[in-house]
Amino acid sequence: PVRSSPSDLVFTSGRRVTRSQQGATNATAKKYPLRQGRSSGSDTELNDLKACDTPPRTPTGNGPYSESDPEVSGPGDGPDERLAKELSLKEAAAHDLSHRPKRRRFHESYNFNMKCPTPGCNSLGHLTGRHERHFSISGCPLYHNLSSDECKVTSRDKQVEERALSHRQDENRHSTRNQAPSERQLRYKEKVTDLRRKRNYGLNKEQKEKHMDPRQSHGAGREPLLENITSDYDLELFRKAQARASTNLEKLRLAGHASSEGGNMIKSIVFGRYELDTWYHSPYPEEYARLGKLYMCEFCLKYMKSQTILRRHMAKCVWKHPPGDEIYRKTNISVFEVDGKKNKIYCQNLCLLAKLFLDHKTLYYDVEPFLFYVMTEADNTGCHLVGYFSKEKNSFLNYNVSCILTMPQYMRQGYGKMLIDFSYLLSKVEEKVGSPERPLSDLGLISYRSYWKEVLLRYLHHFQGKEISIKEISQETAVNPVDIVSTLQSLQMLKYWKGKHLVLKRQDLIDDWKAKETKRGNSKTIDPTALKWTPPKGS
Repeated sequence: PVRSSPSDLVFTSGRRVTRSQQGATNATAKKYPLRQGRSSGSDTELNDLKACDTPPRTPTGNGPYSESDPEVSGPGDGPDERLAKELSLKEAAAHDLSHRPKRRRFHESYNFNMKCPTPGCNSLGHLTGRHERHFSISGCPLYHNLSSDECKVTSRDKQVEERALSHRQDENRHSTRNQAPSERQLRYKEKVTDLRRKRNYGLNKEQKEKHMDPRQSHGAGREPLLENITSDYDLELFRKAQARASTNLEKLRLAGHASSEGGNMIKSIVFGRYELDTWYHSPYPEEYARLGKLYMCEFCLKYMKSQTILRRHMAKCVWKHPPGDEIYRKTNISVFEVDGKKNKIYCQNLCLLAKLFLDHKTLYYDVEPFLFYVMTEADNTGCHLVGYFSKEKNSFLNYNVSCILTMPQYMRQGYGKMLIDFSYLLSKVEEKVGSPERPLSDLGLISYRSYWKEVLLRYLHHFQGKEISIKEISQETAVNPVDIVSTLQSLQMLKYWKGKHLVLKRQDLIDDWKAKETKRGNSKTIDPTALKWTPPKGS
């Protein structure tokens, strides 16, 4: 008998056959692990390898055959005839897909009772041009001032571009991480710069009228015309992002992870003197969620169905500030400490409100293990909610923030950094080092990175020594050492030289921070002397 070895391989018609299969039928086929390559290996080749390494099915797909099966080999057959029969059965089994579950197309999963909420739309076509139907505004061609045929033509062009881009990415995939830009990348950068430079700034009278006509005739039922607002290149990037987002959104809705537009989705809330558009789904009771708009008391956070109910409630609501203890006050800014166990309904309503503007929030009803620190701005009508952060009463990982939110009407005014600074002030009083709980939302991550940058630059500005310690910075600022190191790396201030880690004091960054600090003033800062607080027992 001839023994097989990994090197004794014969390739026949693109298939893998050992010499032992040619000379002896009782030899056992050796299995080799398959490793999926990045740019090689089609489905056909993978099926061929599987067909040779695993017991093949019969042409009906019922199960593996045995070597004594008379249909495979008979006692009078020669080695060549047996090999030919084996190969023919394997080929039939490789192409027989009757035993596999049938894959459904994306548009075949639609519930055809669902309709697109855009007025005048018949739910046919899709913004991506790849599906036959849609049921949301994000995928509606009519809303985007297009026809389904135009979307299909655009889709074919985009597929050609995506294939070319994928080919270029495969070529550059094995390049080093910090390699200098290639000539192709430099030419592409120059081309993009030139396209952006050529765009027309401002709209003439005819273009303004053209932009106003759809809004006057259709209102919010059509997307505003975006031509001539930015460069063609940036507009094309925006269109690609729209198409990709619409596909992902509809997949989530089909899987049941998101509500359909026009369904149980709160689109706006009336909160005090503001009407706020919501960003995300929040699990309010269905009878309230299906209304589309909620009316809330800005003091007790009770939610109602109509303006009339809200007006009656405000006439008899005695609350003018959050419940709990006021632990900080300076000018018109106050912070209240609210215990989730003592004021359960208020804290639950606060979490439901926060979920309308946070993507990663999962806490709604189990609020008893948390303390809520609510920041308000006072006037002659009461203390208006600015934002809040929650904190575990006993955190084993020393998280000083579990969830943080600034209300949309107060964003980009410095209140987010005040909340973050206040959370670290509490950590300093507790003599602990704190860090926010992960994952952070996109806006939260931006705010924290900006805060850590300011803290480090302020520390380095006042530091006069020659040797600096990460541990000393952490103890003085209450910022976790991991967050300090990641911030130094992002600022390119941490280097490794001759076996030592060096912190570079970049004077240009410090000067920029100092100029911004002087321009901003001290109106939106936390004063530690205004804090009247003792750490809770057990913390």
